[in-house]
Amino acid sequence: MKVGYILNTYPQPSHSFIRREVQALERQGIEVLRCAMRASEAPLVDAGDQEEARRTHYVLKAGWAGLVLTPLLCGLTAPRRFLRAFVLALRLGRASRVGSLRHILYLVEAAYVARRCAAQGVEHMHSHFGTNASAVAMLAHELSGIPYSFTTHGPEEFDAPHALSLGEKVNRAAFTVAISSFGKSQLSRWADFGSWDRIKIVHCGIEPERFADPAPLPDAPLRLVAIGRFVEQKGQMVLIRAMKRIVAARPEVHLTLIGDGEMRPDLEREIETSGLGANVTLTGWLDEAGVRAELATSHVLVMPSFAEGLPMVVMEAMAAARPVLATYVAGTPELVVAGETGWLIPAGDESALAETVLEIAGLPKEQLAAMGKQGRLRVLERHDSDKEAAKLAFLFRKSAG
Repeated sequence: MKVGYILNTYPQPSHSFIRREVQALERQGIEVLRCAMRASEAPLVDAGDQEEARRTHYVLKAGWAGLVLTPLLCGLTAPRRFLRAFVLALRLGRASRVGSLRHILYLVEAAYVARRCAAQGVEHMHSHFGTNASAVAMLAHELSGIPYSFTTHGPEEFDAPHALSLGEKVNRAAFTVAISSFGKSQLSRWADFGSWDRIKIVHCGIEPERFADPAPLPDAPLRLVAIGRFVEQKGQMVLIRAMKRIVAARPEVHLTLIGDGEMRPDLEREIETSGLGANVTLTGWLDEAGVRAELATSHVLVMPSFAEGLPMVVMEAMAAARPVLATYVAGTPELVVAGETGWLIPAGDESALAETVLEIAGLPKEQLAAMGKQGRLRVLERHDSDKEAAKLAFLFRKSAG
């Protein structure tokens, strides 16, 4: 069976879970056509991402001549389908925050995608996120009749369900994937009751063999690590401010921030103003081996997010036998069990974050190691990439059948 993956920007450093899913599907015998609108502007430091970029077909590289010609051909060869897709694009545009013109451009992309998928023998189309990639997949379905599905992650989709026409995308899809029970509940809010049975939970997965031999906790003062894009919703600023209180009581505590993004200058200023230069390190984006190395030298992953889906970095830290300090948001409590595999605090609560870290700093290493071991067992049971890909492959085959 051949599946077309319809993506916006691929690959991206923060979206390695898509790469793992695609590769796990190929191990299940699914042939995958990678079709992205554009390449990432961020540097690809991981060799796996670089290889995926070489295997991906980029729609916008077709040039305006190729893109404009395709919808004209669609209109001539299947005028009724094209008219329905055009009306749908206008309706999506009126509901959106970006307008109808943007959705006409999505229709142009969809026409190109539909013809390429048909020419390549694609039997099902799948996209990630309920944003523009799923709009393109839905319009390509309207143009070609090839069934489609999409995976939602949050929080972006759940912040703007009306503007993204999330309910309509779910209702028209062969099925929709949520990565957690929380995500399924949010999709159910906007979909017709008749679509609920087609909302499936398929977890993002990790590759257990990459975490086959977790390093023991370091024999050193408490080292924290936080991983993610430097954007407001990830809560790194709250963590930096909490570090001022933490370091005042425990000067030996160290924090490593892995990632990058638009908030980096603000974080750097806060670190300098607070005199935390010796206690906080910013690494930029690291490849997967680099992330695993940083986890190996840390005791605890901190995830201070205001909004999330179900973070991959939490899964990776647990697979590396590291306990997790996270916030009570979205699907995180489905994985992090307070008192067993980590700690959960209210989002945005700087005091609770500082107090919990200080509590952790006073715990014996044996207790942290035991929590890490429990977390590892839990994540390997629930988030094996091959097991989750098998669920997705079954859904693809059922759709095509």
